[in-house]
Amino acid sequence: MWKASSMFTGLVEMKGRVSAQRSLPSGVRLSIEHGYEEPSHRALELGESIAVNGACLTVAAFGLSEDGVSTFDVDVSLETLDKTTLGAWQIGDQVNLERALALGERLGGHLVSGHVDGVGDVLALTNEGEMVRVRLSVPKNLARYVARKGSLCVDGVSLTVNDVADESDRTAVELFVIPHTLLVTTFGQLTVGRRVNLEIDLIARYVERLLPGV
Repeated sequence: MWKASSMFTGLVEMKGRVSAQRSLPSGVRLSIEHGYEEPSHRALELGESIAVNGACLTVAAFGLSEDGVSTFDVDVSLETLDKTTLGAWQIGDQVNLERALALGERLGGHLVSGHVDGVGDVLALTNEGEMVRVRLSVPKNLARYVARKGSLCVDGVSLTVNDVADESDRTAVELFVIPHTLLVTTFGQLTVGRRVNLEIDLIARYVERLLPGV
C-alpha cells in the first residue's frame, strides 16, 4: 500500500530502550521498549511510522522484552545504519520516541521528516542554572543550512540554534536545553564525545534545490 512521507515535530513524547538486536541480511532488527500501551497514549499500530532518535522507522512487529515490557520491532537498513548513529546502539541504550504527526494536531516544534542528514559530536556541556548549554559539531556539508535562531533537529529533538561558529576544521553550534527536555528525552544523559543524529530545517533543503547556486 502506498504511504505518504511521514512528518514529525521534534517534540519527543517519551523515552524508549533498546531491548534486543538481531542481524538481518540487509540490516538489523531492533526491539524497542515503550510506554504507548498506557491509557494516556493511543496504542501503536502495525506499519505506522515512528521517529527513533530522529530516524523515521516503521513498526514491524510487537512483543515483550525479557523484563515483560511492551516492545515494538523496527527493521533498519544498511543505509540507515551507515548514515546515522543507529549502528552503534547497544542493548540498554535509551532512545527518543515520537509518533508521526496527524492532520489537525498542534505543530509545537518545527517540521521534521525523520530523514537524518548527518551525524555530529557533542563538544561541550555547560550548566546554566537549570538549563544546559550544548555545543555540537556540525559536518561541513551541512553547516550552510544551519542559521542562528533557526531550527535544528538533534536525536529527534527540535531545538533553536543560539549561535553558529565556523572554525578552521569544523562548524560548532550552541543550543540551550530546558529542564523539561532534559527530563523527557535522552538529553539528560548527554556526555561529551557522544555522537548525535542531525536533521537540518526542511525549508533549507528546498531553498537550495529551487535556487541552485545560492
